Amino acid sequence: MFRQTARLLARRVSAVRSFSSDVPANAAADSNFIESWKKVVPNLDPPQTPLSFMKPRPETPATLPTKLTVNFVLPYSSELAGKEVDMVIIPATTGQMGVLPGHVPTIAELKPGVFSVHEGNDVKKYFLSSGFAFIHANSVADIIAVEAVPLDRIDPALVQQGLTEFTQKLNSATTELEKAEAQIGVEVHSALNAALTG
Repeated sequence: MFRQTARLLARRVSAVRSFSSDVPANAAADSNFIESWKKVVPNLDPPQTPLSFMKPRPETPATLPTKLTVNFVLPYSSELAGKEVDMVIIPATTGQMGVLPGHVPTIAELKPGVFSVHEGNDVKKYFLSSGFAFIHANSVADIIAVEAVPLDRIDPALVQQGLTEFTQKLNSATTELEKAEAQIGVEVHSALNAALTG
């Protein structure tokens, strides 16, 4: 009985791996799995499959859009929701990355740095601590940050003070944990300092 269930799950996993925007074919595979489950294990409710949690991928537009739709969220708030802009520049771990409408689908890890939102001549800048950027084929960019603050609200004197303190902690650290915490503090304050001066 468990071998049959394992085979059913293996078939279901391979069907999910081939997930595309062709939902009817995958929905049929889902219903086949559920019917087979009920035959093998009639006294247990069938598990929810990954397809029940997934939405179809958005269609890639036939023509290049003129605007990029940005969603910028933090764990405690939504800074931008469905905002149409000309461009964003994100601080990816691979370097600064400009995102325009029609950008290739991408997932990028963010490092401490400046995230800028360009709308005509207006540029709004935020300092991000870390996070991820998800660029979709339909010219939607989801920026998820752990922490962010508008650049104009950062006090340069406090940044210098923090950089000095964390540098001293790094030099006097005795354990690996102390070194790691101090190194993170130095990196974040160095990035803050670079954002304010450059």
